[in-house]
Amino acid sequence: MGAIYEREVKSYFNTMTGYLVCAFLLMFAGVYVMAYNLNYGYPNFEYVLQGMSFIFMIVVPILTMRSVAEERRQKTDQLLYALPVPMTRIVLGKYFAMVTVFLLPTALIALYPLLLSSFGTVSFITAYGSLVGFIFMGAAFIAVGLFISSLTENQAIAAVLCFLALLVNYFLTSTTEFVSESSTASFVAVTVIIVLIALLLRVMTKNTFVSVVTFLALEVANVIVLAFSPDTLSGLLTTAMEKLSLFDRFDNFVGGVFDITSLVFYLVTAGVFLFFTVQSLEKRRWS
Repeated sequence: MGAIYEREVKSYFNTMTGYLVCAFLLMFAGVYVMAYNLNYGYPNFEYVLQGMSFIFMIVVPILTMRSVAEERRQKTDQLLYALPVPMTRIVLGKYFAMVTVFLLPTALIALYPLLLSSFGTVSFITAYGSLVGFIFMGAAFIAVGLFISSLTENQAIAAVLCFLALLVNYFLTSTTEFVSESSTASFVAVTVIIVLIALLLRVMTKNTFVSVVTFLALEVANVIVLAFSPDTLSGLLTTAMEKLSLFDRFDNFVGGVFDITSLVFYLVTAGVFLFFTVQSLEKRRWS
């Protein structure tokens, strides 16, 4: 894993990718510090992080689009598959390399509260608590981008799909007001999710029987809940949409709450998509 990690970090700074990521993060951090803290005199550095959280929709696709897609395009992924190491270590090496590139400009951004404290009172607990949430949120998004990159050999397609995935998550909560809270709507949504799970199992395992059995078992359970306890499904869709928004979970940190639940959610999200990435590459290795 160490060799993969070192190779990936160097590759980001042998091209413009690493410098672009650093430039975007530092530029927007500087703009928001000037706007919020210097121009309007707000001592709240956490507002800067909240304001610039949308930058992930630009930075993450740039950072992750080439991670696996470029390997597939150049056919160098065959060398990775031939290495006598588990695919998990290869994926983690790439992932930690991207997280490192993300952390480099973030480390400089972490100096802003110290600089601002010379002009007034800054709540370091809230500022650095928000920074921790910001880092964990970025790590979760990077895992999502890595998985999307493993699905295609075209960098542009990987970048566009990653941007769309993050864009949907960004507006997830705001779209709940247009979604019905009826049990029927939730039933349909759960059915769609069950179909996606079954398709994912089919793609990863190439076992139609397992995917069909999984679909039938989950769908029967869904029908039973609708028939005997429809209130359980009422409002489930909108609640799930609100809970799945990674961007909105960051608001807890900005509000001064060091939300352990959100940190765990970010870690679980990263873990799930890293697992998906491993399975995607394992499937290609043995195909």
